Amino acid sequence: MLSVNHLDIRFGDKYLFRDVSVQVHAGNRIGLVGVNGAGKSTLLKIMAGVTATDDGVVNRSRHFTVGYLPQESSALLSEKTLYEEAESAFDSLIALQQEADQLNEELKTCDPASEECRELLDRQGEIQHLLDGSDIYTVRARVEKVLLGLGFSQEDLAALASTFSGGWLMRLMLAKMLLEAPSLLLLDEPTNHLDLQSLTWVEEFLRNHRGAMVIISHDRTFLDRTTEITWELSLGRLTAYKGNYSYYVREKEERRTIEKAAYDNQQAKIRQTMRFVERFRAKSTKAKQVQSRVKQMEKMDLIELEDDEQQIRFTFPPAPPSGRDVLQVENLSKGFGGRKVFAGVDLQLQRGDKAAVVGVNGAGKSTFLKILAGLVEQDQGVVRLGANVRRSYFGQHQAQELSPRLSALETMALVGEDLTVTRIRSLLGAFLFRGDEVEKKVAVLSGGEKSRLALARMIATPANLMLLDEPTNHLDMSSQEVLQEAMAQYDGTIVVVSHNRYFVDSFVNKVIEVRDGGITLYEGNVNDYLVKQAELSDEREKAGPVPAVPSGQAAGPDSDSGRDSRRERKKQEAQLRQERSRRAGPWLQKVREAEGQVEKLETEKDELEAQMADPELYRDEKAWSATSRAYEECKRRLERWYERWETAQGKVEEIDRELGL
Repeated sequence: MLSVNHLDIRFGDKYLFRDVSVQVHAGNRIGLVGVNGAGKSTLLKIMAGVTATDDGVVNRSRHFTVGYLPQESSALLSEKTLYEEAESAFDSLIALQQEADQLNEELKTCDPASEECRELLDRQGEIQHLLDGSDIYTVRARVEKVLLGLGFSQEDLAALASTFSGGWLMRLMLAKMLLEAPSLLLLDEPTNHLDLQSLTWVEEFLRNHRGAMVIISHDRTFLDRTTEITWELSLGRLTAYKGNYSYYVREKEERRTIEKAAYDNQQAKIRQTMRFVERFRAKSTKAKQVQSRVKQMEKMDLIELEDDEQQIRFTFPPAPPSGRDVLQVENLSKGFGGRKVFAGVDLQLQRGDKAAVVGVNGAGKSTFLKILAGLVEQDQGVVRLGANVRRSYFGQHQAQELSPRLSALETMALVGEDLTVTRIRSLLGAFLFRGDEVEKKVAVLSGGEKSRLALARMIATPANLMLLDEPTNHLDMSSQEVLQEAMAQYDGTIVVVSHNRYFVDSFVNKVIEVRDGGITLYEGNVNDYLVKQAELSDEREKAGPVPAVPSGQAAGPDSDSGRDSRRERKKQEAQLRQERSRRAGPWLQKVREAEGQVEKLETEKDELEAQMADPELYRDEKAWSATSRAYEECKRRLERWYERWETAQGKVEEIDRELGL
């Protein structure tokens, strides 16, 4: 068990931590959330012992081990291979095995009756007992399983660890920590450098991990699937919720509603009492009652509403009108240094399409997006924009490319659009740059502030085709949700590279997979895509290995005729997908919009029904009347959206039948 007791840290008038006390017990699975700058990473460092505090603030049980994964890695100077570096997680066990081997050699030559031999046998027994309970004989299999699960290839295992880039070194650090299996894992943004495939593997690994863990992550789906307790850091205070992130969101809203109702009731009672006191203060016949009311107020524990953290507030400007066909890609190919990244790519996007680009790291997702943005030249093929299409691009490292010498205000002024200072200040204010903060130089901004500024700069440029590469990097959860909602409401076309499933799932209607030198377009969101991939994987396992075709027999898929047939089949399938996308795309968008509205209105209807079930409501005629009107209006809107959903869904099914799908 690890405990933090009465942690207090203050910078001037601002509290980073105000009397924070928490405990971690064996097996606890905790998500640590809060806005950027709330102190999440600092708390993790304090728990890990990386940042020092006063004596007695952090206590740890005996034999309770802690593993800490920071957000960023430092350079690795090791001369070990990737496998050897990962295997070093078992250094203590390997040392025991080596000692056991040495003891066996010494026992061959010692006198069985000697005291020295008895001591050697005792030590050998101790070591063997430790080794038997350690699974040392499966070390290689375990190391390879974790490294391959995190996206390393079999060939990578023999490469020098120091030759890997920062993102891959973070994976190596995570691999070592998972292999060490300490009593408590402290993970600060472990998904930052993972692609979708590796992320789902880590997620499954942690779900089966027996030890305790505290995880900071801006991936809501990841937190929902790996944690059972949520700690919220806000304005120096830590509040615990007994559930995952989705539970925390619901519970926090319920607590806030109850707290607000209690506050309003108390304020109404105070106003009523004050009116009584003011009215009858001068009347001697009411003096006793007045004094009684005054004493009641003095004894009253005043309810104070908690301050809210500031959140960004914005919407994308309306997309300029464009033709129905927004983007056409034909026979697109690109390679680097003799290696083909992808080839023969054909796809089409229409107005209103919102597509997520997925694939393992290094597959070519960012390269594909830069070609669409016109920033990288393709080797072959055509990228054709539709009529009146205006594109804007947000790169993965856009925030780092801002000029450090300019202020936030000056950065926005260089956008080139006809923006007044008032409009610029208003837009910066929506991204939390208020007052004198607009004069802050980019050089002194945090990672989150730079990302917000880069997003604000992009939004200032009207566009109907937005190309975004990891736009949620460095954005806290609440900022992500605002951006997510803005993208859902945006009436233009979006192509976004993101490994954050929850972020993209609510607004995308297509998935573009970059894999093994090809690019494939799937209908549906990322969750639909993952389900489809799981089904395909099961089908491949059931089918088993494809038998080799002896010479003289019918041509298989690897023969010339087989390849031609497969190429033709793929071409037909692509044409069919494009035709379905062209005809059913707008209706699918309407289906998703209707589903979102129905879900929202059903939740609102349930909440209103719960209010109407409260007998207290009937005592307030105005409140009952307002609630009743809201309930009837909600039912009418829900019925209308049901009708829209049925119409759109019917159209999609009709198109699928015509196409034979």
